[in-house]
Amino acid sequence: MLRGIDVSAYQSSTYGTDGLSFVFIKATEGRSYVNPKLAAQTKHGRDAGLVVGFYHFLWPGNLTAQAEYFVGKAPEKAGDILAVDWETTGEGTHATNAEKDRFIRKVKELRPHHKVVLYCNRNFWLNVDTTSYAGDGLWIADYVSAGAPRIQADWRFHQYTDDPVDKNVADFASKAALRKWAGGE
Repeated sequence: MLRGIDVSAYQSSTYGTDGLSFVFIKATEGRSYVNPKLAAQTKHGRDAGLVVGFYHFLWPGNLTAQAEYFVGKAPEKAGDILAVDWETTGEGTHATNAEKDRFIRKVKELRPHHKVVLYCNRNFWLNVDTTSYAGDGLWIADYVSAGAPRIQADWRFHQYTDDPVDKNVADFASKAALRKWAGGE
């Protein structure tokens, strides 16, 4: 299991990288928010030799505009991973299954050489999701032992705690295997 973290504007631009193989960085949300630390957090991850991913916090509606906004703001380098963060918004709503699926497909269309994964928590995966469409892979949040999420589906990434930061593991044999899967050889 490879270790990684995910960060947003709430974390430092110089987050710890010791022992990590990858980082997911919040890029955008909806059609108006860009993480003000995006460039600095990206440079820090790349300088540390990590596989870098970017995520978009999905809101209901305007799926094409959100996808275009995300790929327009997220850095583009071979081997970067893109993710959609599908969960309840601050207003208590969430994108529908059809919207989530359309967003993933639109991002894949706009960035055909990048892996696009779905991030959601165990409750969403088991009780909200009806299509089981996760693009190129599932990034599941379930706060249990690292690498043992309580789901039957195959997964690529597992967020297992948010204390003190969002920590994840990836189901790859090595960083080289992750880099190869992501297309950044």
